[in-house]
Amino acid sequence: MKPLNVGLLGIGTVGGGTFTVLKRNQDEIARRAGRAINIVKVADRDLERARQITGGNIALTDDAFDVVNDPNVDVVVELIGGYTLAKELVLKAIENGKHVVTANKALLAVHGNEIFAAAEKKGVIVAYEAAVAGGIPIIKALREGLSANRIEWIAGIINGTTNFILTEMREKGLDFADVLKEAQRLGYAEADPTFDVEGIDAAHKLTIMAAIGFGMPMQFDKAYTEGISNLQGEDIRYAEELGYGVKLLGISKRTDKGVELRVHPTLIPEKRLIANVNGAMNAVVVKGDAVGPTLYYGAGAGAEPTASAVVADLVDVSRAQLIDAAQRVPMLAFQSSELATLAILPIREINSAYYLRLRALDKPGVLAEVTKVLADRAISIDAMMQKEPADGEDAADIIILTHITIEKNMDAAIAEIEALSAISGKVTRLRMEELGR
Repeated sequence: MKPLNVGLLGIGTVGGGTFTVLKRNQDEIARRAGRAINIVKVADRDLERARQITGGNIALTDDAFDVVNDPNVDVVVELIGGYTLAKELVLKAIENGKHVVTANKALLAVHGNEIFAAAEKKGVIVAYEAAVAGGIPIIKALREGLSANRIEWIAGIINGTTNFILTEMREKGLDFADVLKEAQRLGYAEADPTFDVEGIDAAHKLTIMAAIGFGMPMQFDKAYTEGISNLQGEDIRYAEELGYGVKLLGISKRTDKGVELRVHPTLIPEKRLIANVNGAMNAVVVKGDAVGPTLYYGAGAGAEPTASAVVADLVDVSRAQLIDAAQRVPMLAFQSSELATLAILPIREINSAYYLRLRALDKPGVLAEVTKVLADRAISIDAMMQKEPADGEDAADIIILTHITIEKNMDAAIAEIEALSAISGKVTRLRMEELGR
């Protein structure tokens, strides 16, 4: 059978890993795909780097459009990132009848609806396993492995940078700013870490998983995003004392009122496996009605882990080329005509349990005032811990864990607690998830 000819856009970390994995495992990959998969053309701004990685035996160009317009290229692998040029290149490749493999979660979360519609119209495939959680095959699990299930919820540690930072804060007792500097020094965090630490990267990935899991269009603009830059070390310590770990989670749930789509720091019971995922590793828990909770764990980034997913997509494309377009696995798991218009709930309408930390004067009656405010809003308390005031101080930290309530009730309660004369400063609020049912 004729080899599958691949054009590679970008041969940086992931592109270089893809080239290496394809070359090293070429015989094994050909046995799986039923034919050879060959990179025949590479586009990169740094031609010298491209030449060093490829050995100079492959056609090189610094113009990516040379690849997407090359009639000898069957599949375009887009690894340049970003929203603008990448979108133009992907749509041009589709227009030219080429299949596309991409690791670009931002592109798909924002423009995926348009891209998938164009690909369906042209009868080509857009494969994107590498766009979420690196080498973990979570897209294939959601699209195929769990297709017998009605997905109830998805929750994941899907950003390695923030997981590394939170792990270091917990294990070494360091503040966020100090750990961020160390993460940048080690190459885990970018010079501008905003996309990672403010949860935007995780929201891109969650948007994609939710669309597949619930059979709906991408709706990144409606995702609630809260990062870890304001997280305090004492809250991580107090949570640990109470038997919880703190992780930046992407959470999407199907409810009677709509779909929750949210990224924020979250307390998880330490007995849950996902609470013990440390360092730069990723993990995703998916709850299906038939199978129950399932956990997917592994490296969420890196040259070869991500390349593993890129090459797996190339194998799938090779196989799917032999299948009529109407019989292929739909790009969002559900047939496009069956995608549902599901409302995304604003954060004030979600249901959660909560961790509250407040600074209160150490005098009689203060706790009674606080608990009355919560009771008036029908918020029940699950646990409470009061710390001793430091020497010379007359205020102490009070930590409260609540049962599940609607967020708008908690908003109102927090505003009322902050107005109490015995309360100093703002109330710290973190959401809590059991993730066990």
